[in-house]
Order: sequence, then C-alpha cells, then structure tokens
Amino acid sequence: MGDTDPIRRSLVAQAIADLAPFPGRAALTWRIALLCSIVAATAMMYEIPEAALSCYLIIFLMKPNAIESIGVAFGLIGLATVVLVCTVPLINATIDSPLLRMLAIAVVSFAFLFLGAASQFGEIGGVIALIVAFILTLLSMAPAGDVVTYALRSAWYLAAMPMALMVVFNLFLGLSPVRLLRDKLHQRLATAAEAIATGALGRHEALGEMLRADNAALEQMAGFIKMLALTGRPQAAQIARDVRASWRLMLAASALPEDLDTTRRNALIAAIRRAMKALDAGEMPPRPCPAFDPASEPERALLAALDTIAGNPEPEMVAAPKEPFLAPDAFSNPEYQRFALKTTAAAILCYIIYTGLDWQGIHTAMITCYVAALGTTGETVHKLVLRIVGCLIGAAMGMGAVLFVVPRLDTIGGLMALIFAGVLISAWVSTGHERIAYGGMQIALAFLLTVLQGFRPGTSLDAGWDRIVGILLGNLVVYLISTRIWPVSVEGAVRSHLKAALAGLARLAAQAPERRPGAIPDAALVMKEVGKAGDLLNLMPAEAIAIRTASSSQASLRTASAEIAALTHDIYFSREALTGTSARLEQLSTRIGSGEGGHVVGETGATDALHRRLDRLQAAVAA
Repeated sequence: MGDTDPIRRSLVAQAIADLAPFPGRAALTWRIALLCSIVAATAMMYEIPEAALSCYLIIFLMKPNAIESIGVAFGLIGLATVVLVCTVPLINATIDSPLLRMLAIAVVSFAFLFLGAASQFGEIGGVIALIVAFILTLLSMAPAGDVVTYALRSAWYLAAMPMALMVVFNLFLGLSPVRLLRDKLHQRLATAAEAIATGALGRHEALGEMLRADNAALEQMAGFIKMLALTGRPQAAQIARDVRASWRLMLAASALPEDLDTTRRNALIAAIRRAMKALDAGEMPPRPCPAFDPASEPERALLAALDTIAGNPEPEMVAAPKEPFLAPDAFSNPEYQRFALKTTAAAILCYIIYTGLDWQGIHTAMITCYVAALGTTGETVHKLVLRIVGCLIGAAMGMGAVLFVVPRLDTIGGLMALIFAGVLISAWVSTGHERIAYGGMQIALAFLLTVLQGFRPGTSLDAGWDRIVGILLGNLVVYLISTRIWPVSVEGAVRSHLKAALAGLARLAAQAPERRPGAIPDAALVMKEVGKAGDLLNLMPAEAIAIRTASSSQASLRTASAEIAALTHDIYFSREALTGTSARLEQLSTRIGSGEGGHVVGETGATDALHRRLDRLQAAVAA
C-alpha cells in the first residue's frame, strides 16, 4: 500500500495540474462550446443526420487561432467533396450487395488509414475513412428509391455544415493569431524570469515544457500573419523574430548556472521584466543595458534575444529541413500497413456485430474504432483508459440531461444552452495536455450521442444506453485487436523520435560557430522530439509485459533523452568548430533505431565536457 500511495498521489497531482487554467484555454473552450451549440441547432432545424459527429468534428479540428481553423475547415470541405464524388461509383457498385459493401469499406478504410499513418495527412485520413464508411453503412438505412442521394447528401452535410459554420464563426469571433503570439511572447518571458528567480533553471518544469513545445507551429502562425497581411509588414516581421528570439531566450535561461551570482541573476530578471512591462503597454521594449559584462554564452544569448525583441536585427536564420509529405519508410516499414489493417478489422468487426444482431443503436461502435485507434499498444491502452473514463462521465452527464433537463426544453435556445454547458466541460479537458485531451473528446462524444438522438433532443434512455454500449464495444474491440494482433511496443516510437533529435543535433553541430545562433529551428526541433520521446516513455508501464521494454532499456532511453537535451545547450552555445561531433552524432542517429552500439569515431574540436557527454549518450544508445 505504501508503494502505491505516492504513485496515486502523483497521478492525482498531475491530473489537477493538467486541468488548471492557462492563457488562452478559457477563450478557446467557450468558443468551441458555443460553436457546437450552433452546429447542433442547425442540424436539428435542417434534419442533418448524426449531429453528434458534426459537433465532434468541431471539437476535434478547432484550432486556437482563427486563421488555422478557417484553413482546416476549407480543406476538409474540399477534401470531403472530392472524396464523395469519387465514392459515387463505389456506391453504385455495392448498393445491392452487402458483401461488396463490406469489402469496399475495408479497402477504402485501409487506404486512408495507411495514408494518414504514413504521411503528413495525419488524423484527417481517419476522418475521411470514417466519412466513406458512414456513407456506405447508410445505404442499408436510407429510404427506398433515394438511397444514393440520401447517403451522399447526409455525409456531405455532416462534414461540410460544421466546417462552413466554423469558417463564419472564426471570421467574427475567432482568436486573432497576432494576439495569440503576443500572449505567447509574454508567457515565455514571464516563465523565463520565474525560472531564473527560483534558481531551478534546467529543472524548472514549466520552462522545460515550453521549450519542448512545437515552436515550428508558432513560426507557421507568424508566417500566416505576414502572408495574409493581418498587420503591417514591419510588425509581422517583428512578430516572427519575437517567436524565434523568445525561444532562444528560454533556452539561454535554462542553460544558466544554478549558482549564478545574485547580482547577475537580478539584473537579467530586471531586463526581462522591463521588456514585459513595455510590451504590456504596447511599446517597443528598451535595449537591455546590464551593469555587467556577460560572463558566459547563455548570458550573452539571453541579452541578444532581448535585443532582438527590442527591434534590433536577429542572427541570420538557418532553416531546418522540411518534413516530406510521405514518411521515408512509408512503403518499407510494415507498421503503417499493420496499423491500417488492425483499425479496419476493428471497424468491420463492429459493423458485423451490430448488423448481425440487428442492433443499429450501437452503430457508434464502428465510429469509435476510427477515432480510438493509435499506433502503439502503450498509447492505445493509455487512451483506452481516458476514453472509458471519459465515456462514463459523458454518459452520466447525458443521462442526467435526458432525465432532468430535456423534458423541460421547449425551444431551440434551450437545446443550445444544454449543448453549450455539456461541451464546455469536455472542451476544457480536451484543450489541455495530450495526457488528458482524449478524455475530454470522449466526454463530449458520449454526451452528444446521448443527448442528440435523431433530429431532436434525446428523450429515450434506451437510445442513449445503446450509443454508450456502442462506444464501449468499439473501445474494447480496438483494445483487443491492438494488443493481440501485431502489438507494437512504445520503444520503437521512442527510438524514432530520438533518432530525429540526434539528426537535428548533428545538423546543429555541423554549423559554423558564427552561424549556430541562427539555427534556432533545429535546436527547437531537437527539444520537441525529446519531449515526444519523454511522453512516450511515460506510457511504457501501460504496455503488456510480453512486449514491455526491459527496465534497463527504459533507463537507457531516458538517459539518452536527457543527454540529448543537455547536448542541445552545449552545442548551441558552443563557439567551437564541431565537425567531428556532428559526424559522431550522425552515426548515433543511424544506430538508435536498432539499438546497436559499437565503436563510434571520436570528435575533434570538442571540449572535454562535451566529449564525456557524448560518451554517455553512446553508452545509452548501445544499451
């Protein structure tokens, strides 16, 4: 009991921390809830089937900034239109044959799920697979004589209606990317100042989490601001520089020595806070003028970052290579095909079950398969727990609403208020960290499927119960298939992320010393990949013992992850030529995937500390 109590307390503490507010969370949450209530009301008024799925698309695809949300909405409308047009021959060929229809669902699902897993298409592949499967299953439910047009019209409305409303909503009430990036700049400066003040620096949890976040996504947002002329050209250019400079400032703050002289520490904090005060007042920050000469590269980098935020030129930027649309191993790595096969098998099995039982009410089982499938067993089990807990919470909310609220609703406004309240709770969870986000989505799905039955608010507990049974059945089928057929350990994904981090680190080391300060994209990429590897390492205890990585290997991977993060500081702030170090890191990058060790060439031009760190990294990679 004593051994489990600390674990239970840590899980509770982590859950409380993940549910805590952060800048922008409340703003995004109420917007998602309001838009879902509008979508639900529209679906009810115009009798568009599966209103819950339309709302789910909002929760799934709504982005923090208006421009990205609008782009995603237009993209899905166009993609859904093309897919539906291409589906017409498929419908004509399978309309009279349930067997051919099932085969068509299997083939199309496999193709789009594979594309989603092996390319930048990502989760949109699963959405398209779901839309096509939904169309084909509607053939057995559609009114006679109107089968094809009913199925196509229903599926297109299901996808296009919420996306069209998302476009209009974001044009008027969406969060401005300019404001979001300014808030992010303030948050980064405040977090760096707090870390320096506490003296924790490299161990400061909030600073570390922000360093491991996706800086490239913020740079992309800054690019949208410039491209769409959302502000003046000079201001747009400064916003882009601020994104890079603030990340450099955080990295410099995390690399400061913990025993930094108090006078220097206070001077750096004062310089950051002066910049924050000026930005809050809508003014350009003053140039930092500390009363001392910086004694280390991190101090110089921090002051140089503040100088850039003050409007002065930044170092010449060195761009990181862009990811190809298709993964390099798309057709050589069997895991992509296996993932697509397993998810398709789960969906087909659920379809067979509810069709064979003539229990159409649990058709949510097949829908769940498309939104629940994940690449590794550890991820699947972790998300399964979140989904089951989320499903039970959402079902309880939905059943309570059906019993006590729906009977008192007599206007469309009342329905909108009910949907707003339910989605507000789930959206708060889903906008948090990935550790809990899937739970929020499942709360929303279970609640919406229970409350929205047909073209009116649900009044039948039986219908709501059927849908919940379908969700639980879908989760169970996905779990059984993913853990019994070609189970995939998290270790492979961890090594893949560490390989990408080492490749980025090698590029960073290969830069000439004078160009290294501008290699922020590569340094940020390394930290992001390390963060992803760390999140996956935390899922290893959820794996079955048969495929779970040995404790010694887990420890080695954690050591490798920590050494790569530390090397990011050492190499980025080094002012030496590190050609030999780069070659050594490239070799380690090729070996990390297979876990091979062996001899790796020594480096030239590296400090003794860097040499020792590379030796520890090599030992961890080889373990």
